[in-house]
Amino acid sequence: MCSRHILPPTPTGAPARPGRPRNAAADTAILEATRAALVELGWSKLSMSDVAARAGVAKTTLYRRWAGKNELVVDAVAVLFDELELPDRGSLAADIEGVVHQFAALLERPETKTSLMAVVAESTRDAPLRERIRASIVERQKRLVQEGRRRAQDRGELPTGDNAQEASPGTDDLIFDVIAGAVLHRALVSGEPVDAEWVERFTALLLGGLGAASRA
Repeated sequence: MCSRHILPPTPTGAPARPGRPRNAAADTAILEATRAALVELGWSKLSMSDVAARAGVAKTTLYRRWAGKNELVVDAVAVLFDELELPDRGSLAADIEGVVHQFAALLERPETKTSLMAVVAESTRDAPLRERIRASIVERQKRLVQEGRRRAQDRGELPTGDNAQEASPGTDDLIFDVIAGAVLHRALVSGEPVDAEWVERFTALLLGGLGAASRA
């Protein structure tokens, strides 16, 4: 999939910085340079100066947009995850399988894998960085769960009504955690393939519970 020209968000609760309007082409070049530098140099050697040189911009341009490399790397990763989509494949099971395959393919890309693992590792020592990851990546991607649930309700595959709506916020969080956690663990921790057979079995487990998994 082609990268979209998406401007990284202003951090939650932070006012927009004054100055000239953002330049989408410059932002794209900076975020691409950040990911390339991470793959080549790793987190510890990554510097704002190196990113600026790779992107062909002044270092002050970076600092007008990002306070430091933590924020910059999170936004470089977030843009990749914004590529994920949930086209209508005709059923809830097919929708889940489709987005899991997309997610796995995204994690196979060196720039995604290196950037994500680097920033998550660094966040274990940095609470503000964890919050930025949550706001810029996790919360933004929960849109896929919400979209899939609404579509399944419209098809009659999931219940609708007041009770379903009241339960949905916590349920959406749990579904997201289950899907994201399973795929990340499979792809990046276990190092096992997220192939068609695994995706089908995982989807059956998600939709049918442990009973479905034992019958598969």
